[in-house]
Amino acid sequence: MTHTTYSFADVSFTMSHPAVGSFTFTGEGVGTITVTMANDVTQHDLAADGSVMVSKILAGNGSIALAIQQTSAGHKWLKKWYNYVKGAPTAEWAKASAVLKNPQLGDQITMSGISPQKRADVGFQAAGQQVTWNMMATTING
Repeated sequence: MTHTTYSFADVSFTMSHPAVGSFTFTGEGVGTITVTMANDVTQHDLAADGSVMVSKILAGNGSIALAIQQTSAGHKWLKKWYNYVKGAPTAEWAKASAVLKNPQLGDQITMSGISPQKRADVGFQAAGQQVTWNMMATTING
């Protein structure tokens, strides 16, 4: 019987911005990383006679959701990045890029034109928790 293996320890997510520097998320304080494409890449048009016209749509934008512990170094870096782009000239807003890698599975996803969808929500309670950073990317490949 064959088996496969997976470990989040094999995953790295490196985000960078020319004015803020870069940070590599390697599992420390990370809960989940989700990359979502925003649009369908195919569409079907059905004619009255039943024939189907298939359209290939070149869409590559999407979103990134990064759930991390509120005390993590990654959360601190994202707050620094957010505060910088919020107050910087508009040209700086979407200059961030990222690479998500899992060599064990052969996955590499590159993202560019990243901007914050909003600052992560902040909650305070008896126990610490995760916060989710939602970002948008103009281009996602991989």
